[in-house]
Amino acid sequence: MTDLASHYLDEVRRQLRGHKRMAENAMAQLTDQDFFATLDPESNSVAVLVKHIAGNARSRFTDFLTTDGEKPDRFRDQEFELTAATTRAEVLDWWDQGWSIVFATLDGLKPDDLTRTVTIRQEPHTVMQALNRALAHYAQHIGQMVFLTKHLRSAEWQTLSIPRGKSEEFKTASPSRASRGIYNPEIKKT
Repeated sequence: MTDLASHYLDEVRRQLRGHKRMAENAMAQLTDQDFFATLDPESNSVAVLVKHIAGNARSRFTDFLTTDGEKPDRFRDQEFELTAATTRAEVLDWWDQGWSIVFATLDGLKPDDLTRTVTIRQEPHTVMQALNRALAHYAQHIGQMVFLTKHLRSAEWQTLSIPRGKSEEFKTASPSRASRGIYNPEIKKT
């Protein structure tokens, strides 16, 4: 069981790193203006999605095993608000801080921790359930970020996966490139 739990923790780390890298490769394609752009009043900008993920990560992964994942000092609604003074550098700093907390917490988890109980909004979850919840949540919002970036960049979009019309070429690509998640040779691995 310990081997399976170790593999699970490694896989969660790998997937979260991959989602983080995908988001960063998408964000790198945006101008500052596009980073803050919304499609309509009900939509979120990439910047707002970054702020929300960062706030969620800080709240959920700080003192992960010992305190509720919804910290009393988290004001979730404010994660969806930016002021005219908010800068891209400031938002990306929140992003880096949030992910640092996530990966530091993951690095501290032991296989036996997966069956421990943690709470999120006073609801009990096993550690595995809480990690799956976070992975799905971040993947959803990062997918929104990628979609929005692709829309805003239009013809200038550089795909983050297998380029359209290149599937057959990918099949014959180096297995090591594919296993590292590098499908598009134009995107540099970070």
